[in-house]
Order: sequence, then C-alpha cells, then structure tokens
Amino acid sequence: MARGGKQQAAESVGDRPRVAVIFNPSKQGVDTLRTTIAAVAEQQGFAEPLWIETTVDDPGKGMALEARESRVDLVIAAGGDGTVRSVAAGLRDSGLPVGIVPIGTGNLFARNVDIPVNDMRAAATLAFEGFDRAVDVVVADITRPNGDTESHTSLVMAGIGIDAAMISSTNPDLKKRVGWLAYVDAGLRALPASKPYRAYYRTDAGRLHRSKVSTILVANLGYLPGNIELIPDAQLDDGRLDMAVLQPRNFLGWLFIWRKISWENPVLRKSAIGRQIMDLTGGSRRSEIVYSRGRSVDIEIVEGSEEFEIDGDEFGTVVSARFTVDPASLIIRVPSLD
Repeated sequence: MARGGKQQAAESVGDRPRVAVIFNPSKQGVDTLRTTIAAVAEQQGFAEPLWIETTVDDPGKGMALEARESRVDLVIAAGGDGTVRSVAAGLRDSGLPVGIVPIGTGNLFARNVDIPVNDMRAAATLAFEGFDRAVDVVVADITRPNGDTESHTSLVMAGIGIDAAMISSTNPDLKKRVGWLAYVDAGLRALPASKPYRAYYRTDAGRLHRSKVSTILVANLGYLPGNIELIPDAQLDDGRLDMAVLQPRNFLGWLFIWRKISWENPVLRKSAIGRQIMDLTGGSRRSEIVYSRGRSVDIEIVEGSEEFEIDGDEFGTVVSARFTVDPASLIIRVPSLD
C-alpha cells in the first residue's frame, strides 16, 4: 500500500492537504497535543488542523462523520481506546487514513500496532508519514435485558463475563495514575466473587455449544500489556474473529489459564521444543481455555444477563450478542507493513 504523507495528500486535492484532529478534551496533555500536532502538520506541508472535541455523549463517532463531511485528507484520533474505537465507527469504509496519537491509559490498539504510546511527537509524525494498513473492524450487535438492541464496534476485543465485571469495578482514579495496571487490582478483587454462567455459543453456522463459562472473548487482536498473549492467533487483517472461552473449574484452572497466556502462548509455542514441552505436560490438551475462529460468533446467555465490555470499556449488561467481522474496512497509519 502507499505510504502516507505530504505528496500523496497534496496530489489528492491540488492544494495544501488538511488534517482533522478528534480529541478528548478531558485527557491530560491536550495543550501539548495541540502544539505538537500543529508543528508536525506545518512541517509536513498541511494546512492548519481542524480540531474537533469529543463529548460525554459522543466519544468520537459523530466527530468522525463531521471530519468526513469536511473532506479532510487525514484524521487523527487523539485519546485512549474509547476515542479510537468511536472514530473507527465513523470512518469504516470511508477510505480515509486514521493516525493515532495515544493520550489515554490502556492504549491497547496502539500497542498492538506498534504506535508509540509514550512519545507524542513520534506518534504525531507517524500519523502523517506512516504506512496505510487496512485492518478489520469487529461489529457487535447486542441485546439488552429489556429487549433493546444496539450495535457497537471493536478494534481489540470484546468480552462477556468476568473480564467485563473486572473492568466495571476498576478504580478510575487508580487507572489515571497507573494505567492498565489498575485492571490487575480490579481482577484480584473480582475473581473471588466471580460465578460462572451458562451460555450457548458458536462460530459461523457451526455446532451450537452449551457450557458453563467464566467469560467469552471475541477478538481482533490478542496481545495485552505485560507480555500477555491472550489469543495468540488473532490477526487484525485476516478477515476472521478469534473466540476464547474461559471455563476453569476451580482455582487451579485459573492458574493454568495464567500459565497459558503468560508463558505457553508467548514463549513455549514459539518453538518446536516448546511445543513438545507443552505436549508432554498436557498443556495443549487442557480445556480451561478453548479457542475457535470464524467470520461470526453468536452468544446467548441461558439465564439472566452478564456484564459486557469492549476494548477495555464497560458497556453494561447483555443477554445475547452477535459478532461479525468487517474485513479491511479501516485504514490505519502504522510504522511498517511487516
């Protein structure tokens, strides 16, 4: 794909190209953000940036639609995963490249595509000069306990169960201070009180499974900070969804899952010797965490409702959800295409 930047954008309009910056005004560092992007935009030959603030009621989708109507050449999403996800919802299938300047806490998507999360100048420069990569978007059509239906988008992963309960109980002040580590604190508090639930689930039009589970995750990407490889085969541009069903029977089951995602997935499975060790120790045959892949995932909770999360943000409770993939529908500026 073509590399982004001054020449390509200028040729598209015959004049100085324009960038729209969609940003969360409540985040720290907004003044530095304005100064940095304005300087980089001028250096790249762009006109003065169009600044569009998100709101509590709309974290970015409406602003992305406004940017499309303004006929800009580049959109920069400046914020955390919530801002990036909402901007993606408004720019799906638009063909407009999206640069990301992380100023949030988790920044899971930015980390997965190697965008600098602690260097604003480098991230801003990458937004103008990076390579255009077409990535998949996950669409989640959910049903609430009262029967209402909603549609949301996801770039990283969505979950129903203990992961969502953990996120809903995360201390917001602690999250501001220590970022993604606040989820560890929430997990330690949520795990003892967690209860499995029964659900039907399947990928594509395959066999319908009924199991007692702790959580079901549907992912576009599978890496978390701290060298945790939750879903090792998930790829953001393969046109597939990856599902992980976590169903530990007891505390020892949780220990196996932890070993799986922090040691076996990121280390052992990378080599032939490591995979032999997994076979000898029974790691590849354990059922506490089960993976599957497809273009769609259907989940229905047998009784009651469960907490739901998308990309690290809580989204209330649901009784069912259908996930589908929108292949190569979003253009992201990344450091390389390797």
